[in-house]
Amino acid sequence: MPTYSLFASTPKAMESLLAEELQSLGVNNNKPTIAGVAFQGDLETAYRACLWSRTANRILLVLGEFTVKDQQDLYNGVQKINWFEHINPEGSFAVTFSAKNSTAINNTHFGALKVKDAIVDQMRARFNTRPSIDTGQPNIRVNVYLSGETAQLSLDLSGVSLHRRGYRDINIKAPIKENLAAAMLLRSGWPKIAALGGALIDPMCGSGTLLLEGAMIAADYAPGLLRDYFGFIGWKQHDAGCWKKLRAEAEQRKKIGLTKLPVIVGFDQDRQTINAALAHIANAGLQNKIHVERRDIEGAAPAESWKPGLIICNPPYGERLGDTEDTAELYKKFGAALKAHFIGWKAGLIISDPELGFRLGIRSQKPVTLFNGALECKLLRLDIDENAFFIPKARTTEERLHNVLEINRQASGHPSPLWKGGDEDTAVSKGHEAGAVDFANRLKKNLKKLSKWAKQRHIHCYRVYDADLPEYSVAVDIYQGEHTWVNVQEYEPPKTIDQHKADQRLAALLTELPKVLNISGEHVFLKIRRKQRSTDQYEKFGETGRFHCIEENGCRLLVNFEDYLDTGLFLDHRPIRLMIQQQAKDKRFLNLFAYTGSATVHAAVGGAKSTTTVDMSNTYISWAKNNMALNKTFGQHDYIQADCLEWLAQEAGNPHSKHYELIFLDPPTFSNSKRMDDVFDIQNDHVQLIQQTVKLLAPRGVLYFSTNFRRFKIDTEALQGLYVEDITAETIPEDFARNPKIHYCWRIIKDA
Repeated sequence: MPTYSLFASTPKAMESLLAEELQSLGVNNNKPTIAGVAFQGDLETAYRACLWSRTANRILLVLGEFTVKDQQDLYNGVQKINWFEHINPEGSFAVTFSAKNSTAINNTHFGALKVKDAIVDQMRARFNTRPSIDTGQPNIRVNVYLSGETAQLSLDLSGVSLHRRGYRDINIKAPIKENLAAAMLLRSGWPKIAALGGALIDPMCGSGTLLLEGAMIAADYAPGLLRDYFGFIGWKQHDAGCWKKLRAEAEQRKKIGLTKLPVIVGFDQDRQTINAALAHIANAGLQNKIHVERRDIEGAAPAESWKPGLIICNPPYGERLGDTEDTAELYKKFGAALKAHFIGWKAGLIISDPELGFRLGIRSQKPVTLFNGALECKLLRLDIDENAFFIPKARTTEERLHNVLEINRQASGHPSPLWKGGDEDTAVSKGHEAGAVDFANRLKKNLKKLSKWAKQRHIHCYRVYDADLPEYSVAVDIYQGEHTWVNVQEYEPPKTIDQHKADQRLAALLTELPKVLNISGEHVFLKIRRKQRSTDQYEKFGETGRFHCIEENGCRLLVNFEDYLDTGLFLDHRPIRLMIQQQAKDKRFLNLFAYTGSATVHAAVGGAKSTTTVDMSNTYISWAKNNMALNKTFGQHDYIQADCLEWLAQEAGNPHSKHYELIFLDPPTFSNSKRMDDVFDIQNDHVQLIQQTVKLLAPRGVLYFSTNFRRFKIDTEALQGLYVEDITAETIPEDFARNPKIHYCWRIIKDA
């Protein structure tokens, strides 16, 4: 057999893999280049590459090279080939033309036409007839690649791309090409794993491409065996005997290989893709060899009888399928499934965004670059063992909260360090760090003093720690009812503070708290406070609906530790609520921006003639009603769900509005109002707000005005005609004395 110059094309970044594959097929002298491998061989070598290559796109037989400086050079170069040696005059052909860095011809359609004309003109001149064009299954397919001024003219022996194995006939969204799937498996070590009997699982199998390619590799199943058309079948120099011999050899190897096939299983949550996978498995003749079933990622787990092997998958990238946030959550669930069920296995998955890879929480080997079409991706290869896991760096407050709790849980439950650090993970050990001891000692000291004070004053809910140590910047509040609960609020650290270190400290703190307070860790709740938007007060964190009853100065109140940023009770307002309770008898009370209505309860328990509770949130109005229902009270109680700013403006302008002897006004720092041209700002708008509220005061009535804006300055000059008394010091309780700027408070009375 003569020796030919051959070229195998492949997707970019797979050249070395293709070179290794060709070497395994007996091609010893090959030369990898961009998007392919050049090599020498006879027809049997070329046929074997077409039949057995799992990573190539095309196998080209080079007919010649020539210089092209203009379109006539292209025409002349093609005509130098004796086309009668390759095709009969009544035959058919197709032309593929591509160009790079060419000034002579840069229109690929025009280049293909010139090649076609050269072949047709030659055949017509010699035989007075011409071959036809067939873009489907022509007798031969001519390939011309023009790089600069050098044209390479070849026969495409593959006919259509070799990634088209012949088993896939149902299109789904975002499919992976068969040769890319094979590359993933080869780079993930599947041939060796399969030879040792390890199982293959694709937990997001889609239409089954990775499963089928894995089965073909494990069973020594030639990827070209299912195809009935190659580019050389109608070629005049085709050696049918050689091809028949190679196919018979491949059939025999497949027959033997299928008897040794390990467990291969696919899961997917979509019924349509499962049906597509079953159809493709049947097309490949692998029924009863590959098992697929509908199961979501959280339910992906191996049977006990399966030998640990390889998890392989092509998860959504976020660019083409689904929402980015949903995709990130899917990766977190995938990482959790690997941790829960696949210790001792290996894994390989292809991703386009490294950020998503970190969401798995598992260290990988050095990523391998691959291309899915034009999209550059990374193949992550994982050894799933106890030391491989890390807690991914949080991108949101909620993720950081989860991370801290996970660090705490893991550190408390393992006798030796488990989470080990790196640039993208959080480290912690069972002992945490020595600084946690300092926190514990300070907490004990505060508790000794404050618990005695609280007991003497019958106070059941109080702050026991408030960022006393800069390294442990949290507030710790104790709530006593049928149990003792602890609400921990971290003041989110600035971006200059290493988040991993902050997470370690917070996790260490959560470990120490139950020990010092002698309570169950289940009764410790963590919140991370951040710079708030105007709507954050109403942002829901959970859906537990778990409320607990506490007592304050004879009032029963409901608190919730899990569903909201705040518990429903601002502990620093304890003294002002007591003032209201003591002064409310036989008075009409108005609670503006009422939140959960705790001040209303105190007024009602204190004997108020009537109460009016106003808040924009239906949730908090309902909460206020439930608080009132816990207490035996008399009088008329009204609840108004409304934007307080709108409601107040309307009532202040109405001469027939109800007047009140006692008003509590505790507005937010910022708020949006439809009646204002700009956002409400407590510093800029407090004068108008107070003046409107005062219009609702009865003669000798008292308005208590409070704000927690730390830089607030009241404009007393603009409030002339009113008696304005700063009572902040009287309203700061002892448990908040270390933080006197927790709020400011004034008593305001109409000037007689």
